[in-house]
Amino acid sequence: MRILGFEVARTKTQNLSAVHSTGGWFGLLRESFAGAWQRNVEVDAPRELLAFSAVFACVTIIASDIAKLRIKLVDEDASGIATEVKTQSPFLPVLAKPNRYQTRIKFMEQWIVSKLLYGNTFALKQRDGRGIVNALYVLDAQRVTPLVADDGSVYYKLAADHLSELSDAITVPASEIIHDTMVSLWHPLIGVSPIYACGLSATMGNRIQGNSTKFFDNMSRPSGALTAPGAISDEVAERLKKSWEENFGGNNFGRLAVLGDGLKYEAMTITANEAQLIEQLKWTVEDVARCFHVPLFKLGGPEPPRVSVESLNQTYYSDCLQALIESAEACLDEGLSLPSGYRTEFDLEGLMRMDTAARYDAKNKAVAGGWMAPNEARAGENLRPVAGGDSPYLQQQNYSLAALAKRDTKADPFATGAKPEPATPAAPIPAPDAPAVPAPASAVANDGKAVLVAAAVLAGIFIKGLEDAPA
Repeated sequence: MRILGFEVARTKTQNLSAVHSTGGWFGLLRESFAGAWQRNVEVDAPRELLAFSAVFACVTIIASDIAKLRIKLVDEDASGIATEVKTQSPFLPVLAKPNRYQTRIKFMEQWIVSKLLYGNTFALKQRDGRGIVNALYVLDAQRVTPLVADDGSVYYKLAADHLSELSDAITVPASEIIHDTMVSLWHPLIGVSPIYACGLSATMGNRIQGNSTKFFDNMSRPSGALTAPGAISDEVAERLKKSWEENFGGNNFGRLAVLGDGLKYEAMTITANEAQLIEQLKWTVEDVARCFHVPLFKLGGPEPPRVSVESLNQTYYSDCLQALIESAEACLDEGLSLPSGYRTEFDLEGLMRMDTAARYDAKNKAVAGGWMAPNEARAGENLRPVAGGDSPYLQQQNYSLAALAKRDTKADPFATGAKPEPATPAAPIPAPDAPAVPAPASAVANDGKAVLVAAAVLAGIFIKGLEDAPA
């Protein structure tokens, strides 16, 4: 049988068992919240929990921040340098347009929301004639059940989903499903939603706000009791109660009551101050944020003093988003069957972007340091390249490592040996009548030509002397 471009068949009949967790509080994956609700504790349903502002804020902040990051297809060379692949790849279309009705942003939002609320994301693959994945559909996690065969192979039972082109319930092998889980506490095929830990806090927050709404609907007047000075029969008590509710309940709050026979109205509801309502509500928000690993300043809380925007974003990324992003990248790499050297990568520029002054300062230092070319810095600011800007530059007094290494191979790298003394110029030739002046010893020793000249001078003086002597 061929469905969504892939073949669904098994060579022999196998016993498939639905996955159960070993924890007593967990059931089948198809149950609400992946079976993450304690059966002995009453909590709100998933949609009601999303009505609590802290849960809604955590889910939407995380999902929208990850979804806004563009997914890149990169090719990693032998040196580990990744270069983005922008054309000529059959794996690019599904990353740009995952399916016929969702953009890449909405697709990734649904991916992360399903993972946060139910602990699991199931994406069904659609293949073309070449067997390459050309569409992905995020399924309803409550309508998917993992199955394990006797030989350990994994299958998934999918309920009908017309939006994902599943007209009937089918069972598909694990090769046709991308399964991204939160932390698996009890079974590797069942992720646990953060709401498992903060469901009670979120329910408590809903109850506090619901009670406060009713309180203010009641004109900020608490409920109370009518008391009489003596004993009254049940019939009289029922009649007084009915009369009071009809005349002073609902929209009749605030009307003037006339009490006789010693009746008194006494308030019974604990006031907000006595119940520490604000403190309790604040604690529920903090507990929800703690379970989702979202810093409180992202939910409107105070920012840490003397901390830069970059540090706050780095904390938010490392504590909350990084594990989700890395997991999605790994699931896409395996699910799309990317060839060796190829991988997907979320573009973190949209998340870790610094303020303008800090960004310019960092790039100026990188260019001046010689490890970034000017055109690379310009590309980060969406500026076109300029002539001569493709190479890193350094000042003239700096030497390359290769030149320094070549220098160090010499016997005397820094040339510290003594240099030969420069030759001393020869003495001038004296006039004939001048006394003989012997040439300096240094000239004789250092210059052969000077020696010959000196000898000729001496010989001439000697002969001249003999001619001038008396007979």
